[in-house]
Amino acid sequence: MTTLYKEVMAITRTVVRHADTMLHDMPHPRGRRSARLRDRLRQTAGLVRRVLDQTRARVIKGDTHHPDKILSIFEPHTEVIRKGKAAKPTEFGKVVKIQEAEGQIITDYHVCPTRVPDKALWMPALERHHALFGHAPRLAVADAGFASAANERAARELGVTRVVLPRRGPPGARGPGPPRQRWYRRGLRWRTGSEGRISAVKRGHGLRRCRYRGEAGMERWVGLGIIASNLLVLGRARPP
Repeated sequence: MTTLYKEVMAITRTVVRHADTMLHDMPHPRGRRSARLRDRLRQTAGLVRRVLDQTRARVIKGDTHHPDKILSIFEPHTEVIRKGKAAKPTEFGKVVKIQEAEGQIITDYHVCPTRVPDKALWMPALERHHALFGHAPRLAVADAGFASAANERAARELGVTRVVLPRRGPPGARGPGPPRQRWYRRGLRWRTGSEGRISAVKRGHGLRRCRYRGEAGMERWVGLGIIASNLLVLGRARPP
């Protein structure tokens, strides 16, 4: 396999040299289309050089922790996402944070530019809710990835009266936690329902795979999917 990789890398280096020669000999572009093609060729050549560097480090030198890996030449912003799922241990794309209010209405979304821990998204989500509605939510619910004592304390300081952040691990290792009151159990059921609605948005409105190009295209694609989901919910809620 190493021998085949070396052959492919030699061919790729030749192609990159041809691209550099073409860029050097190409006259100054006069139109927008020529300028776009020139810029695209320059960017692609730079990305291919990075792929060559990381391939040399991984295959030839055995370094599997090369920084700033390129996973896709056509979508270089793509990241590796590992969330501990048994069925999908490794996924590729971008993390999207979705907020939902009463009535299954999605009130906000955010395509994370870089992968961040779920815990870091908790307070920005609450602050976004406060900016949209003028007050903190009475009940705030998220999954175990958001759970921490600091996040619970910060939510209450912001004005959230009921916080439902279930902890990971066996019951004995989670600490005392909040009492399992009726409102807490309702919050857990809400979170379970939200997981189902996220899955429905992915299946029914295209959030499983983005078909637009670039980071701006992904923002548009996700936004259009969210709008379509909300319109469907509003249409179903319309009185006869």
